[in-house]
Amino acid sequence: MIQLAEISDLENVFQITQDTISHIYSHYYAQGVVKFFLEHHSRQNILSDIKNRIVWLLEENGRMVGTVTIKENAVNRLFVLPEDQSHGYGSQLMDFAEEKIAEGFSRVHVDSSLAAKEMYLKRGYKEKKTCRILTDHGDVLIYDEMEKRVGGQLDKINYDGKVFIPQSNTENGEVDEETIFHYFQEDNLFWAEYSGGDVLKGHMIGTAEDNGELDFHYQHMNKNKQVRIGKCHSIPKILKNGRIEMREKWQWLNGDLSSGESVVVEPLGKTHC
Repeated sequence: MIQLAEISDLENVFQITQDTISHIYSHYYAQGVVKFFLEHHSRQNILSDIKNRIVWLLEENGRMVGTVTIKENAVNRLFVLPEDQSHGYGSQLMDFAEEKIAEGFSRVHVDSSLAAKEMYLKRGYKEKKTCRILTDHGDVLIYDEMEKRVGGQLDKINYDGKVFIPQSNTENGEVDEETIFHYFQEDNLFWAEYSGGDVLKGHMIGTAEDNGELDFHYQHMNKNKQVRIGKCHSIPKILKNGRIEMREKWQWLNGDLSSGESVVVEPLGKTHC
């Protein structure tokens, strides 16, 4: 049985994660990398994800044997206790995660450790990029960004003529619920105009992938007559009422160069240009 983790399950999730990393990752990585993983999957980080209701536990015969974290279209922190591996629990958790993600996304993303790469390849995941990180302990962490297509409902989104309004934004952003975005698209060329709230006038331009994901740069003038520029990656999700929700990760390219996250959504009623 796979169930949503509660705060009371923190120690179970933490123990499964730490035991698996300690026993399995040492066969694939240097000790500094293993320590990096152990520190990254801390109680604090796990607790934050549990509070966001994105952590799941697999129970078998009254024992918690595995866990997975599902953040938007990404599968994270998938671990099965070493003594319970080779019984199909990892496949159960992946089946569950892919089904959950397919409800709103057309692709599943994973950052694969060397230990899990073979499993992902067998499930049809494709390598996108090999990444290397020099850890604080002096060893190099190597992992692969991998992706798999699930479903097809988002593959042919066209944004031409669509209108979006912000639903949330981090504090260092400048758009709010009074800002209105008007989107346009020709083939894979995407652009937009926006204004309202603290923004006097803004423009965005970039590319639209076939699955609806957007990569673009933006520029606007705020009420303080400052010109702000930045870049953004936006991932679409189809809501149950058919509207499109865009989950965005952005970064300022001037000023403090800080990053943030925002959500924009099609309004319920018609908003005209």
